[in-house]
Amino acid sequence: MIIAIDFDGTIVEHRYPAIGKELPFALETIKALQKKQHQIILWTFRAGKTLDEAVEFCRKGGVEFYAVNKSYPEEKFDESVSRKIHADLFIDDRNIGGMLGWGEIYFKICPEESGEAKKKR
Repeated sequence: MIIAIDFDGTIVEHRYPAIGKELPFALETIKALQKKQHQIILWTFRAGKTLDEAVEFCRKGGVEFYAVNKSYPEEKFDESVSRKIHADLFIDDRNIGGMLGWGEIYFKICPEESGEAKKKR
């Protein structure tokens, strides 16, 4: 599955243009999803220096993205216009209902890992 994840308010607390504190279990959950072969796209408003800082923050936390603000690594487009990217799932703090906790997000994507699923086996 291709999963696009926002940065500010989703991976870290909102402190734009600075980088806020990591939200609990954000990078840990992203790494766990990557281990399950999900392709993770960083999908953020950030550009230029602030984008580089966000990518480096995640890299230091052990997360390398499949793509950053594009659908696949080799994609070329006019960066002066807003556009959508292709993903199967988007994780963003601006969802209706707000941001779920990262544990809840993980178990929605990987329900077979939930305690309830394991009890049924």
